[in-house]
Amino acid sequence: MIRYSRSIAILVTSGILTACATAGKDISSTYVSPMQYANYDCEQLRSESMRISGRVNQLTGRLDEAASNDKAIAGVGLILFWPALFALGGTKQQEAELSRLKGEYDAIEAATVSKKCAA
Repeated sequence: MIRYSRSIAILVTSGILTACATAGKDISSTYVSPMQYANYDCEQLRSESMRISGRVNQLTGRLDEAASNDKAIAGVGLILFWPALFALGGTKQQEAELSRLKGEYDAIEAATVSKKCAA
């Protein structure tokens, strides 16, 4: 009976931890073709790169904060108040947007290199 209870506790804990938000640095980029930026000149590429970089920084900050909060909630929930565990996660849309934006940034960098724009 103790083994069964321990197994359930391990499954619940691993489920809770996977529901936590992912830190921004841990989200990989989605591939975006540099061809999307083929008609951009160097100034447009620079401008778009700055716009995307700002949004990436904003989303990374939000996701890092959510990941930190989720860890704190998980710790409290596991020890004191398990209903708090239902407040975890909920940032999958932001994570997908960040992944896409990182891919766009990579594509802009590739387009910038191929057009031999000044750094």
